[in-house]
Amino acid sequence: MQRSLIVWLMVILTGIFIWQTLSIQRPKEKDIIFSKFVDAVDSGKVASVTIQGNEISGKFQDGTVFKTFAPYDPDLVKMLRDKGVQIAAKPAKESGFWQSLLFNGFFILILIGVWIFFMRQMQAGGGKAMSFGKSRARVFLKDQGKKVTFKDVAGIEESKEEVTEIIEFLKDPQKFTKLGGRIPKGILLVGLPGTGKTLLARAIAGEADVPFFSISGSDFVEMFVGVGASRVRDLFMQAKKSTPCIVFIDEIDAVGRYRGAGLGGGHDEREQTLNQLLVEMDGFEVNEGIILIAATNRPDILDPALLRPGRFDRQVVVLIPDIKGREEILRVHSRNTPLADDVDLSVLARGTPGFTGADLENLVNEAALLAAKVGKKRIGMHEFEQAKDKVLMGTERRSMIISEEEKKDTAYHEAGHALVAKLTPGSDPIHKVTIIPRGHALGVTQQLPLDERHLYSKEYLITNITTLMGGRAAEGIVLKRFTTGAGNDIEKATELARKMVCEWGMSEVLGPLAFGQKEEQIFLGREISQHRDYSEKTAQDIDQEIKRIVIGCYERAEQVLKKNIKRLHALAKTLLERESLSGEEIDQLIKKGAAA
Repeated sequence: MQRSLIVWLMVILTGIFIWQTLSIQRPKEKDIIFSKFVDAVDSGKVASVTIQGNEISGKFQDGTVFKTFAPYDPDLVKMLRDKGVQIAAKPAKESGFWQSLLFNGFFILILIGVWIFFMRQMQAGGGKAMSFGKSRARVFLKDQGKKVTFKDVAGIEESKEEVTEIIEFLKDPQKFTKLGGRIPKGILLVGLPGTGKTLLARAIAGEADVPFFSISGSDFVEMFVGVGASRVRDLFMQAKKSTPCIVFIDEIDAVGRYRGAGLGGGHDEREQTLNQLLVEMDGFEVNEGIILIAATNRPDILDPALLRPGRFDRQVVVLIPDIKGREEILRVHSRNTPLADDVDLSVLARGTPGFTGADLENLVNEAALLAAKVGKKRIGMHEFEQAKDKVLMGTERRSMIISEEEKKDTAYHEAGHALVAKLTPGSDPIHKVTIIPRGHALGVTQQLPLDERHLYSKEYLITNITTLMGGRAAEGIVLKRFTTGAGNDIEKATELARKMVCEWGMSEVLGPLAFGQKEEQIFLGREISQHRDYSEKTAQDIDQEIKRIVIGCYERAEQVLKKNIKRLHALAKTLLERESLSGEEIDQLIKKGAAA
């Protein structure tokens, strides 16, 4: 569009140049006043004139061209005839066609150009004036671009098996229908962020030999009422023309929340969109051959009508990978990455509990960046360990200026955590202790469990709280004062103790009861308050139990450190010298025993 405007502008400027050039080439007329013109006529110096309205142009006897402006004079023509002057008459001047086009058409062209420009911009942004209700779904065909297949998806084998049935049905429907079976109309992929829901959907698109329509839940919602429902209709209309096919809606909770929870009541735009989606999935008109797959990490806020059989018949839970799954995911993401001989992916998998697929991909990428930064051609175990520390604990802040007193306080605080964790039975092993500032912390003590945990015993939770209080206990024993460094530890310990009492029924005084009903705003999708459904006396008992658990764990940590005060001093001194210690180095220090 910009090129077209430039071309038109050049054409117009060229026309103006030619017109001015032709005007210059014509004989230049001499302007004279009317009285001199009359005197020249009287003396017989004028040879010919051309009268055009009030303008008179002509030629003197010597060939000079002149022009003048004459008032209305009825005797002028008679005087010219008496002197034998040749007279030519023309109508009054009017703007010529080309002149009008040149001056007026130029502005018209500018307006037309601006209008076309804005129309193009609207079309480029998907905002065509007559197509607000059109679906924004992208269609992927089997031969289109680089495909993601099930070989690229690891760590979620059970989820892959469930969606594989969909692929098999699309390839051979009679295999299922001959026994009277009906393939699920909709599959809801449920899982925490980063577990691979969208990747699994992309793999389905890569494996299926059918059209795959992909759209986000937010693409349905617009500022104009009724646009979302219109886009749902258009989406299924397109899908009907390409059956059998798969329709994938990412982040369906954008339009699938509970009805009646919006600010606009029953006329809310999201609710109209959801109503249309419910009708298209399983309404009066049956849409055979269209399989709907949706992904969300908040299935608890979806409308029950959306989750009933006949719409989303099946929920596929995409879990956080276990140790075997993490190793497979690391193997997938490092396929095209040169690894050194010392890299053991099984050790990395054991040291990354709770990592999702996205976290592991980020881990491999960070290790590659660290290796490239120092000019290595292969990624070694050292780079992976650095990347893991960076992901878990944050980036090192070596430039941060810390006084010797603060370093000492941090060293004893972290040594207290590490020593209590090492000497308390049932605690997770210490992986690394550092007093190098990372993220918002001045020091970090990192624990890694030996195996996956799905249930937590009361003894394990008490041990965790005791380890959290180890830093504060070390400050009280050695420094004889308290610092703000234990603020986060106290917050975590209190929260853990509160859950033990109020949610998990682990209090001997209050018994196996749950206290405090959570209230959640469905439209916002998050917990905003906790309803107090117990008496004031029970509230006091809850406070006393939480205090008893936390104070008891603090005293337990204090006893451990007092019995091993020499080890505490040795560990803190070594931390001040080396700044970071591994779990093996801490074991060696304890075994050496600086112990009494």
